[in-house]
Amino acid sequence: MVERIIVDTGLGKGVEEYGNMGDVSMLQVAVDRLHRLFPNACIEVLTDSAENLARFCPAAKPLENLGRSAWFANGILQGTYTNSMIGDLVDLLVKLKRVVKRICPNLLRGIVRPIVIWRLKKRSQSGGSDAVSTFTGAMQNADLLLICGAGGFFDGCRAWNLDTLDLLEAAIQRNMPVAMLGQGFGPLSDPLVLKRASKVLPKVDFITLRGSPGSRALLQSLGVDGSKIETTGDEALELAYESRSEEPGYGLGLNLRFAASASTDDDDIESIRPVLQDFARRNAVSFIPLPIAIQLYTRDDLAIKRLLIGFDDESDGGKNLDSPLKVIKQAALCRVVVTGAYHAAVFALAQGIPVIGLAKSAYFASKFEGLENQFGEGCRTIQINEPDLSHRLLSAIERAWQNADQLREPLLAKASKQIELSRRSYERIKKVAAARVKATS
Repeated sequence: MVERIIVDTGLGKGVEEYGNMGDVSMLQVAVDRLHRLFPNACIEVLTDSAENLARFCPAAKPLENLGRSAWFANGILQGTYTNSMIGDLVDLLVKLKRVVKRICPNLLRGIVRPIVIWRLKKRSQSGGSDAVSTFTGAMQNADLLLICGAGGFFDGCRAWNLDTLDLLEAAIQRNMPVAMLGQGFGPLSDPLVLKRASKVLPKVDFITLRGSPGSRALLQSLGVDGSKIETTGDEALELAYESRSEEPGYGLGLNLRFAASASTDDDDIESIRPVLQDFARRNAVSFIPLPIAIQLYTRDDLAIKRLLIGFDDESDGGKNLDSPLKVIKQAALCRVVVTGAYHAAVFALAQGIPVIGLAKSAYFASKFEGLENQFGEGCRTIQINEPDLSHRLLSAIERAWQNADQLREPLLAKASKQIELSRRSYERIKKVAAARVKATS
């Protein structure tokens, strides 16, 4: 019997955790599905915020992220500099840590324990540090490790990649079933991450993909057997599909991701704003803010407010939409959505609403092209940095607006198909986990 499950997420850590409603939605779906499949199992989610986990996923229990970071030592010993350190130096530290942990785990525990205590005190927590022993105990006794939906395996996300690979490797070494569901892979060229991934990912039991182009080829180039890979779409589709409105909306949904991973800048806002506002005025259409990330360093609401300057200066950009369900309900008010945030597109498409995705970086282009592959005509990617942006964007909006009624049912059918595939992937993991538990009992 599967009695204990550990879930890792793409939520990030610290103040950034639970600030992206797309990542939160994927976690909610994962926990709900696991709870249905394993109703008697303890589902533990690695987190920095037990309070937020209880708010979004009451069926799950928190497992302190600090214990995980301390045990693997990457985040503790390298701090916030992992992404900027020279690859060879990071590789040396990771190898040294791995050797010490294997040969003399008590030594590693002795090194990191004082650091953990200091970190806890810095965060105004009390009661000393049992975080490492709690984490290692959970890993020793868990029956399944699940990495739920995330898009972290891309260039610029080295720290998350290394942490995730370390967690997977630790579970595999304990003969624990491991799965990665609803993942996005690439673009990825970081030699350190690729080297580690080629040693770990082929041993993962099962990996499902959102549909980004190149993801399957990347995994197979790393040695992952094709029989272990399946494209199922995004886990968050289910949450939006089940909450869809029967009445079509009439607003124009709006989002622009303004972050390093998107490569957008002030000039892009100045280019996009007049196109959107001209269309809205000519068609007497209202804008519907659809922020996905409201975090310390990524504020979709502020980018939306800038797009609305001169049209609706009183808008708050949707900054109070602080749950996936609130954003989903907001998306239901739209006839068409124009977005630079991937999950605003997911929330719309799952409700039969056509989408124009705004992409500048290769990372976001890959995300939106993946949705195009899954949804067809109802989703179109507009490259911001290519010539004649105004004409291409306006044409795409007008076409989607005219065809929205005809596209609704086909989009819903495609969403339903992907949801069924994604649900089946969880059933497959149930069989793998049950077989492994039976074999070791």
